[in-house]
Amino acid sequence: MDFLAKLITETSSIGHIMCLFAVVIALGMALGKVKFGGISLGATFVLFVGILVGHIYFYSGIADPDGGGAAPAQVMNFMQDFGLILFVYCIGLQVGPSFFHSFRQGGGLQMNYIAIGIVVLNVAVMLGLYYLVFASRGDAKDLPMMVGVLYGAVTNTPGLGAAQEAIKSIPGLDMGGMNIASGYACAYPLGVLGIIGATILIRFLCRISLSDEAEAIRRQQEENPHAKPHRMTLKVTNHSIDGKQLSQVREFLGRTFVCTRMQKDGEFVSPAYDTIVGYGDLLGITCAEDDVEAVGALIGEEVPNFDWKEEKAPIISRRILVTQSNINGKTLGQMHFSSVYGVNVTRITRQGMELFADRSLRLQTGDRVLVVGEADAVKRVESILGNSLKRLDHPNIGPVFLGIFLGIIFGSIPFTFPGMSVPMKLGLAGGPLIIAILIGAYSYKFHINTYMTSGANMFIRELGLSIFLAAVGVKAGATFWHTVSQGDGLIYVWTGFLITIIPILIMGTIARKVYKFNYFTLMGLIAGSNTDPPALGYANQTAGNDAPSVGYSTVYPLSMFLRILFAQAIIMFMCA
Repeated sequence: MDFLAKLITETSSIGHIMCLFAVVIALGMALGKVKFGGISLGATFVLFVGILVGHIYFYSGIADPDGGGAAPAQVMNFMQDFGLILFVYCIGLQVGPSFFHSFRQGGGLQMNYIAIGIVVLNVAVMLGLYYLVFASRGDAKDLPMMVGVLYGAVTNTPGLGAAQEAIKSIPGLDMGGMNIASGYACAYPLGVLGIIGATILIRFLCRISLSDEAEAIRRQQEENPHAKPHRMTLKVTNHSIDGKQLSQVREFLGRTFVCTRMQKDGEFVSPAYDTIVGYGDLLGITCAEDDVEAVGALIGEEVPNFDWKEEKAPIISRRILVTQSNINGKTLGQMHFSSVYGVNVTRITRQGMELFADRSLRLQTGDRVLVVGEADAVKRVESILGNSLKRLDHPNIGPVFLGIFLGIIFGSIPFTFPGMSVPMKLGLAGGPLIIAILIGAYSYKFHINTYMTSGANMFIRELGLSIFLAAVGVKAGATFWHTVSQGDGLIYVWTGFLITIIPILIMGTIARKVYKFNYFTLMGLIAGSNTDPPALGYANQTAGNDAPSVGYSTVYPLSMFLRILFAQAIIMFMCA
């Protein structure tokens, strides 16, 4: 059994390091699936397992002598930073395509105002509690520890990573052997409960009826955001289009319409793209109401109440994958799905996020479009969008690492601000995040295919997060128990709880009373502003509709960006 003992005790060996991370991540992910009161902590449990393992190694006397704990410090730092880069870059790719659009969709600007208010108030409450409880001690580590508490209270792991990186960049900052992950771990459990509890409390404070909110959502969904379709039968009386293909007629008109049926020489035919139009033919036309006059003026006179003798086709719904390159970057309004093709697009799924089907939303390769309509119409839209999985099977690894490379360079650029003794850098968290958002939002303009399936994005993101949390937890294990039992652990718990609930109660009430947000949308907004999936899960379960997902996806991109940026700004401005 000597080989097993060496595997456990030789902290510098590759085998030991790999086994360490494998055990911490596997056990943490397994425990993260266990639900407590219907809520599971997910990958965050890796942090707590890592703390336990780090604690065991530290007090067993077999910790690495150079300060790395259960593994060499240089290796642990690399694993932590590498995991953080993968995590934030994939988050940027996920939120990038909808980042700027979130400000333009219905109510999006107001939703983001509320989210910004929650983020800013979180920081303000944290600073207020810091000056009230800790500032008189004059201990340099108190403010960084409260930043850790802040990000545990709002359940935001990328912010924790950004703060840790900022601390490392400040020379001479004495943390006294403390790790801000201890403050994060103290505040996190009540942070999850506090977000959900504050959301419930808003319901009672504002006297909200769930049935009334559900009815309001139902009425809102009945309003079609797209142009209304118009169906008519036209007789070709324009000699100038006699002998032309349907595609030529459409191109000449400059308006989008679909010919669904045709009667030629007394026989019914199913028209195709290259079908020849003849004088006297009858065409079954579908177009937008605004285009009726122009289409009729070009083709000919309308034949009212013409009976095409067709049976009503069944209505179906289908998720169609966007794989045609010429669709990339086009808005839903430009596609005229409802007015021309006779189908309704009810939602867009992008990188695992549900997006509201607004006319200004730009389609991107890899989007899954939920289309509802008659079978023939849905099939026609399917041929236009592509729906070819083979086009997307091959992963685009090159653009991913090119983006990471550019993100690291961008994060290394120093920015000097008045009052700062040390130039501020976006670092390994902020730099890749911003570049990923820009790539996700604008890569279509440069014909760069950065598409990554939601499954691949989720895998890389979870892998990076797990590695990061495992490294942070193991490193924090040496001081965590001391922090909780003999240090300020209990203070971190109750201050974290106040950081969680006070901003939600204030801004949530404003959102309801001033902006009149639907409660279900508000639940998603609160979850998104705290980037908290468990709170979104609770909101979806309560609502039974898509409103929470709309609120969540609308504010999530900006909230995540601000959380990461504020983490570094607080440390750099106030501790440098």
